[in-house]
Amino acid sequence: MTRILVTGATGQIGMSLVPELRRKHGNSNVIAIGHRKMPDEAFINAGPFEIADATNKEAMAEIINKYGIDTVYHLVSLLSATGEKNPDLAWNVNMGGLKIMLDLAREHGIKRIFWPSSIAAFGPTTPRDNTPQDTVLEPNTMYGVTKVAGELMCNYYHKKYGVDVRSLRYPGIISNNALPGGGTTDYAVEIFYEALKHQKYKCYLRDDSTLPMMYMSDAIKATVDLMESDPASIKIRTSYNLAAVSFSPKEVAAEIKKHIHAFECTYEPDFRQAIADSWPRSIDDSRARKDWGWKHTYDLKKMTQDMLEKLSARLGLKY
Repeated sequence: MTRILVTGATGQIGMSLVPELRRKHGNSNVIAIGHRKMPDEAFINAGPFEIADATNKEAMAEIINKYGIDTVYHLVSLLSATGEKNPDLAWNVNMGGLKIMLDLAREHGIKRIFWPSSIAAFGPTTPRDNTPQDTVLEPNTMYGVTKVAGELMCNYYHKKYGVDVRSLRYPGIISNNALPGGGTTDYAVEIFYEALKHQKYKCYLRDDSTLPMMYMSDAIKATVDLMESDPASIKIRTSYNLAAVSFSPKEVAAEIKKHIHAFECTYEPDFRQAIADSWPRSIDDSRARKDWGWKHTYDLKKMTQDMLEKLSARLGLKY
């Protein structure tokens, strides 16, 4: 019986990943860890939930032993915009937490670990169109620095200690389930809330800032598919490029306007524009598609319709 630990379970990805893993493996076999309680008691009470600091090795070891954990999804991370406000904390959380989990995997015989990288690992010297799997990694944010260092550390632990660690370079993730968590691509979530609530949104990026994006349903599918693939099919132990669709704020605003005719979007770029300008516009994820069969489902049109339907139902709003 697989016993799964999800750190950062109350974050944007964790709030969607935990229910999917519990659906597949049973509520009692998926242990969620958060650093604080969330208002969603249904999420907390659906299965084992622990409040713990993922940078505390002793606390993590205790939980691993308590539940007999053999698989870990280590999602704890400070995101790009938040990380620029507190780079020291970003390094301590992102790198310190990862090394602790990799050491615990080696010491406690954890069979498999997932760790998320990001398009933030790229930088202004990276080719911005159809960014290849193997390319220059020179990020200009602390978040990106931790992702490059984390990829190298994962590869090191796999080669030196045989830890079966797997990773994806997530694009911007759009979720109808969790609020944004301090990332540069958060506008693509916020815009839907503001369109439904106020029929207007002030975007902090330029209207033409095209970035790789992905609907949460596809991100969860990719994560689970990667983790359930035969180890022999995993050829890359740094992190796989992952892609679905690329679009700009202007394009998603136009798609929303097809459903909410009164919606208007204005643009007032802030410090996050420089971060966005250092990232790719599109990603080549052919290695993921070849090695373990990755295939996305949602394009911009399908994603927009689903986001508006799900959010309007949750918020009790009509459009």
